Amino acid sequence: MQTNFRTRAVVYAIVILLGLLAALPNVLPQRTLEKLPDWYAASHLTLGLDLRGGSHLLLEVDTDDLVNERTLQLGETLGRLLHEEGIRASQPSPVDTGVRLIIRDPAQLEKAKTLAHQAIRDDSEGRASHFSVSTERNALLLTPNANLRNVLTDDAVERSLEVVRRRMDETGVVEPLITRQGNTGVLVQLPGVEDPGRIKQLLGRTARLTFHLVTDGHDGTATLNVPGAAGETYTLTRTPLLEGGHLTDARMAFDQRTGEPVVNFKLNKQGAERFGLITRDNVGRPFAVVLDGKVITAPVIRTPITGGAGQISGGFTSTEATDLALLLRAGALPAPLHVVEERTVGPELGGDSIRMGLTTGLIGAALVLAFMFGVYRRWGLIANTALVINIGLVIGILGALGATLTLPGIAGLILTVGMAVDANILINERIREETRRGKSAAAALQAGFDRAYSTILDSNITTLIAVGLLFSFGSGPVRGFAVTMAVGLLVSLFTAVAFTRLVMEWRVRHLRRQPLVIPGLGFIDRFTGGEPIRFMNVRAMGLVLSAVLSLASIGLLFKPGLTEGIDFRGGTAVEVQTGSSTPIESLRSTLQQGEGLHDVSIQQFGHDGHFLVRLPAAPDAATTSAQVDEVRDAVRALAPDATFPRVDVVGPSVSSQFIEGSILAVLLAGAGMFFYLRFRFEPWFAIGAMATLALDLTKTLGFFALTGIEFNLTAIAALLTLIGYSVNDKVVVFDRMRENQRLHPDMPMRELINRSLTSTLTRTLFTSITTFLAILPMGLAGGDAVASFALPLLFGIVVGTSSSIFIAAPMVLILGSRMMRKRAEDEARKASLPAAERAFMADPDRP
Repeated sequence: MQTNFRTRAVVYAIVILLGLLAALPNVLPQRTLEKLPDWYAASHLTLGLDLRGGSHLLLEVDTDDLVNERTLQLGETLGRLLHEEGIRASQPSPVDTGVRLIIRDPAQLEKAKTLAHQAIRDDSEGRASHFSVSTERNALLLTPNANLRNVLTDDAVERSLEVVRRRMDETGVVEPLITRQGNTGVLVQLPGVEDPGRIKQLLGRTARLTFHLVTDGHDGTATLNVPGAAGETYTLTRTPLLEGGHLTDARMAFDQRTGEPVVNFKLNKQGAERFGLITRDNVGRPFAVVLDGKVITAPVIRTPITGGAGQISGGFTSTEATDLALLLRAGALPAPLHVVEERTVGPELGGDSIRMGLTTGLIGAALVLAFMFGVYRRWGLIANTALVINIGLVIGILGALGATLTLPGIAGLILTVGMAVDANILINERIREETRRGKSAAAALQAGFDRAYSTILDSNITTLIAVGLLFSFGSGPVRGFAVTMAVGLLVSLFTAVAFTRLVMEWRVRHLRRQPLVIPGLGFIDRFTGGEPIRFMNVRAMGLVLSAVLSLASIGLLFKPGLTEGIDFRGGTAVEVQTGSSTPIESLRSTLQQGEGLHDVSIQQFGHDGHFLVRLPAAPDAATTSAQVDEVRDAVRALAPDATFPRVDVVGPSVSSQFIEGSILAVLLAGAGMFFYLRFRFEPWFAIGAMATLALDLTKTLGFFALTGIEFNLTAIAALLTLIGYSVNDKVVVFDRMRENQRLHPDMPMRELINRSLTSTLTRTLFTSITTFLAILPMGLAGGDAVASFALPLLFGIVVGTSSSIFIAAPMVLILGSRMMRKRAEDEARKASLPAAERAFMADPDRP
């Protein structure tokens, strides 16, 4: 036993030491970090854009053109194959479903269809599963399917990531974060960039450079009409003779004759050879340079160009020529990128968020520590030590993982403080119960931990289910919150079950057979230490009151309804900070005079001169960008010293994805917990918990509608956290009911539930109080940035705690009594049957 204790002490000490060392770089000054090894100094949390300022862009890859182009290429290949076989056919023409080729002789249609299947099989990129061939009168139809789109999309997103990285490197933005998001998204985070206008222009241009001959179309080659820079239209050969992929360099320069900015480019060896052959064979013909579907210049080839270098001119300004050279050096995007979400945070707002998060977090943690010490004294000091170690280990693990700390992440860390205490409270209360039964210190400690372990495990797993779904369906900062919560919950299992047990064993070793005295609150002990409180006597009142409040909350969802943020309805929100003397009426009239700002709405919040300007979703990214610029210009005309701490833009497609993902996450969280509870408990426990959870959620949604708090992605994080917390609370009560049912199988259901609720009341109240105290400072002083999370969660803690006693328990009584009565009737009916019939029902296959 002594050896086992020492071994655990050494192992736990090593784990804690490594974790705290991993957290150390987060608090060391920069001068000290510079003296440490790079691998160790880099192990720290990275501040998110909402804490240090910057821009967040979500770009969506548009693969429609890729699919159409790929289908058209296959159509041209088929056209050449038909020509070789003597089958007369029209040039392939795009249609809604794919590409059509008209066969001149209907008798040859079947043969042409066979050749089409052969063309698909022989094409190295055109797998049979990517296209289908059909006939329509005297025409062949080549139709792409979902497999082709998936393959092209995956390839386009991966190549786009590389091109975007090269473009960002060329711009000089420090430490940009470029990652894939979802199936078609590219996420770009730009620290320190307050106005990403130029970045959006650079990323929004495909920069596909191609070279075509200008033709009249009489030579039988496939053509296309392309607009020019001056509004004219050029007829070009459809297939490019050379593409920008052969470029090795491109630089802005000035034409020696005209002095205008131009772009000089160089080609690789293969491109130079092809360029030389093209210019040699087409002297005297116009040669068009096409950039992103527009002819920027079409000079006549005077002499062969064999040096592998050329010049692009098109009436550029210096900035335009510089940007074009940058784009050509970085390479063309395989498909257009559209900005579907944009969020910008100024550095001042980020600094305020850090100070707010640290201040409210420290106050919340101090309140929890003070409560634990005040209730449990020196045993509370052990729990507090475990809690401090818990925070250090969480920060260390997050730093080692290279996680990004966001404002919701700070909220998750604060919430972890409150929920981590839950296990310690549960253990302490269990030990106190065992001590009251007359057990010695060692026996009470052993029994307390053994009985609390399964409850702690069940309650943490139910919360992890909600957190896991939040990570799966969330994005950006919401995912950061989920990661922080998950790490905190897992670490709390170690600190509560392993570390706390070790320290408590060390403390009680000198007590031997003496009782272990853990203090509590005397008046609560007197209240819960006698006869069980008859909670079930008021079950009807609790159920009726809950149903009325939930129905009223549903009514509030219709009128006035939820105040949806732009996460769900799409649009633009610009936070404006002006001088305190700027009246809202002047700002409103100034903005409404703008050409594209007729539907603008303005809300004043916080202190004087602080406004939120909202605009509905625009049809495209270019219009949205123009609206934001127009808002900025109009505000600065009225208040030249105005600043814009935050800009959020969410496109319609993204908002619809948020809605679908949020609904699915909530439903899956409920379903996951139902199946887990069904696996761990009797059916009526799972049904009662889910019904109670539905009532809790409707009341919380009613709270959103009644208070007008913005309902956004942070609100979904609050709802999912509430789901986990509410079920966590009910699991503790259910676990005690199950335990008492095993100990007293003949006890009436009502008395058993009353006894279980009374024995867990102290834990229920203490856990709710500590979680409430941890979140309270953020709810009071966190401001609008975390109001959608902190305030509903405070409300939800109260609702979830009361529902465990007055809603979930009565439902278990009603459902359990009914199911147990039915089960008893079935058993009695079986017992009344003849022995042979009972044997057959038990084993129908027995002869």
